[in-house]
Amino acid sequence: MSNDLSRAETLSLSVLSIACLAVLANTFQGNGEPLIASLGFSGIAFSFTYSLIRWLTQTFIGAGLKGRDMSKLRKPELPETMGAVCAVVYLLTLITFIPFPFYQDIVAATSGGGNRDVIVERQPSLADGRVLHRFPHSKLASYLSALLSLQSVVILGIADDLFDIRWRHKLFIPAFAAIPMLVVYFVDYGVTNVVVPVQLEPYLGTLIDLGWIYYAYMACVAIFCPNSINILAGINGIEVSQSIVIAVLLLLNDILSLYAAPASPSPHPATDPHLFSIYLLLPFIGVSTALWWHNWYPAKVFVGDTYCYFAGMVFAIVGILGHFSKTLLLTFIPQIINFLYSSPQLFRVMPCPRHRLPHFNSRTGLLEPSMTEWQHPPNRLVTGALKLLATLPVPLVAIRENDNGAITQSSNLTLLNLWLVWFGPMKEDRLAVGITGAQMAVGIMGLFVRHKLALLVFRQDNRR
Repeated sequence: MSNDLSRAETLSLSVLSIACLAVLANTFQGNGEPLIASLGFSGIAFSFTYSLIRWLTQTFIGAGLKGRDMSKLRKPELPETMGAVCAVVYLLTLITFIPFPFYQDIVAATSGGGNRDVIVERQPSLADGRVLHRFPHSKLASYLSALLSLQSVVILGIADDLFDIRWRHKLFIPAFAAIPMLVVYFVDYGVTNVVVPVQLEPYLGTLIDLGWIYYAYMACVAIFCPNSINILAGINGIEVSQSIVIAVLLLLNDILSLYAAPASPSPHPATDPHLFSIYLLLPFIGVSTALWWHNWYPAKVFVGDTYCYFAGMVFAIVGILGHFSKTLLLTFIPQIINFLYSSPQLFRVMPCPRHRLPHFNSRTGLLEPSMTEWQHPPNRLVTGALKLLATLPVPLVAIRENDNGAITQSSNLTLLNLWLVWFGPMKEDRLAVGITGAQMAVGIMGLFVRHKLALLVFRQDNRR
């Protein structure tokens, strides 16, 4: 891949950037229009990310941040950790965007014009400064805490890419990065009640206060989202593709929720959290699309663990601070299935090699289920379970036995390998398309359940 942009790429990115800058300049003619501004910033973020990935390719290789693509015949050497470029551009975009969501509040607090009650009726002093009565400090705190959590997880992700931290150590990395977000949730919102399904109300009441358990649950969400994306990986484009699909599904959820909120003179309580989510998701889709362009089959760059941590933390933040963490999990159903399916290997019930990516058959050019070696035959319980799973009408594992009937190999327990067990050997891009399509289909089904069937279980929808 050339380090330089082609003339067509340069022209296209320049036109896109100029158009987005014009959109941003036009927003100041009205009330700031943060939603339109976010779209403009997303386009600029796409252009910067696309260009920087191209320009920094040889720099990363020269610094030793490189790896071989094991699913190709010639096993080319590609730059790694390009997700860090994506994450840095995203963070700078969010920082630059800060004035736009609060433009109206800043103007009201500094210009008078019928808004004199917004500020204290005295001249600002050197000791106290201006005191803003109605400035949404809680919204600003949520935004800044999201930035701090993202910065923390990006730093930790880069450390993982550089020093190859062991799984048992890096599993809890996102929990530390989530602390600023959880503190702001406690101070600003603090709701730990969950609504009880109608069918259980006679036994449990209408609400249950989970207290500290709810914060433990949110910490688990912050741990699960980044690591689940990192586990469902190993072929070109799959990490970025699943992340873009989840982001689009969450964006669709925000649009549906805002559309369903009733019109009233004052904003509905669900409005601000879903707008907050949109402000974070649009630039994320912008930078991720630029990375996807270079990471899709045949990949020209690798994303690294940094991108998985960064993407998962974006989703955890919008789910927790947007107050729809349960809906968030509906878009993570394939990742939840992959985690549960992988559990026997993750918890060492079965042998777990360091890399479980599908096996590349150099003779056919196709991917096949990768197999893990059993140094010693499994015990009777594990043997019986594996043979049962292998002989189901829809097999859940592939096994190989010796002449004595003892299991010597079994397929690695990942969704990618399971897909190959079901549908047979296939090209890498076809596998990525299949998994991504399943992610989209299951996510849409989850949103349908959330927005159309929720009232069958709960007495009211908190969107309304």
